[in-house]
Amino acid sequence: MQTQTYNQAILDVAEAGIQALQESAEKQKAKRTPAQESHFLCAWLVESFRVKRFSKLVADDLSAWIRMARSQGAGAMLPQLFERIAKQYRAVEKPELTQQQAIEQLLTELESDDWFVISDSAFSDDSGTKLKLAGNGQSSLVVCELQLESHFEDDKLVKSLPIYVRGDENHFAEKALAKGLLVSQGNKKTSLIKHHKTYLIAPNNQLKQLCLLIK
Repeated sequence: MQTQTYNQAILDVAEAGIQALQESAEKQKAKRTPAQESHFLCAWLVESFRVKRFSKLVADDLSAWIRMARSQGAGAMLPQLFERIAKQYRAVEKPELTQQQAIEQLLTELESDDWFVISDSAFSDDSGTKLKLAGNGQSSLVVCELQLESHFEDDKLVKSLPIYVRGDENHFAEKALAKGLLVSQGNKKTSLIKHHKTYLIAPNNQLKQLCLLIK
């Protein structure tokens, strides 16, 4: 029996939520308000969590969304959240490029967008000190040259690749998705470059947590 991946599990939740909302809306004569939609999906998430409908891999996501819906109401924008998740995770199911090709094209494209891209420098994460990148406020991306080589076998990514970014993360994620890549949410604490966040690209896009969602 094949074990379900996080990608499959989170997509299951999003698509099931969208379907449940659509089926419920068809039974209603009047159009629902955003607050009513949020209330419906919150109740649906609570019940799904109670009966353990979905994989344990997404239990933390469900808990977080329930808290968010209870505190923010319509502001949680759960229907839009589910649509974004479904769109991005569907988009990478059958990528046209290998991950190596995709990353190479991503770096080239960002450079053409006037980003400062550095991929020909080697640096270690053993030093314990953050490196400083001289710049004039220009959006920048740094990836270790050695990791670009060692994290691939042939053209397949075999180990998660850290990419350090300072700039519009939505633009970065959008460009990556267009190449068939999901990127993790940014982490400033783990970054080796000052004023940059660490983003991970995982083998076969199999991140262990929700990817950075495009707005």
